[in-house]
Amino acid sequence: MRGFLVALQFLTILPLEIKSEVKEKDFGRALIYFPVVGALIGLVLALVLLAFDFLPNLAKIALVLTSSIIITGAMHLDGFADTCDGFFSGKSKEKILSIMHDPHIGTIGTIAVVSLLLLKFSLMASISKDILWKSLIMMAVFSRWIQVLACYLSKYAKEFGKARFFIEYASLKEVIIGGLITVTLLYVLENWKGLFLFIPVLAAAFLLINYIKRRIGGMTGDTIGAVSEIIEVCVLLFSLILSRIPV
Repeated sequence: MRGFLVALQFLTILPLEIKSEVKEKDFGRALIYFPVVGALIGLVLALVLLAFDFLPNLAKIALVLTSSIIITGAMHLDGFADTCDGFFSGKSKEKILSIMHDPHIGTIGTIAVVSLLLLKFSLMASISKDILWKSLIMMAVFSRWIQVLACYLSKYAKEFGKARFFIEYASLKEVIIGGLITVTLLYVLENWKGLFLFIPVLAAAFLLINYIKRRIGGMTGDTIGAVSEIIEVCVLLFSLILSRIPV
């Protein structure tokens, strides 16, 4: 239960207080619950979509997108912006990490976030409403499991930071169980299309994680957030593509 609370506290803005002392290994154990928390986030977004179904489609999508930002406290978006600022600077590893550590967002980061949100908005608006609620859940679950995978496949690129213990104590157990949860939900929601979606999105995640590792020698909290945001876009994109394929 403590692992679940740690995951919930880290991935959402819920004001949780964990009474017992949280140890370093608890961060690793919390990873197993990341897809579960992702499912809860996706369910909230699906409920928002349903609650505002009486509104025009674009207004409804805007509320869903805004809700996704509020629930997470824009944490992953912030990481995405910092990562883009650092990686597109064309500098060395040390300079990239320094730029990412700067709390101020740069021009590139601002453009990247606006572009990402526009892409998410357009993809959500293009998916039919009978499929969109499923896509929102798949998006939230898949992206949180990919965070687990990124932690397991990497070492921490900095000396200190919030994500350090997640990366240091990530094990294959969390990856496998989280993967099974993810695949099961994809199949339950979209049958064979869900399984087909799994393959290209996972391939994109591997390419992205390896690219980041080559540039800075590992992962940070910012890059994990960036990977999560990009995978959300990938899930929406392939959901749209697969929805156009006749059964």
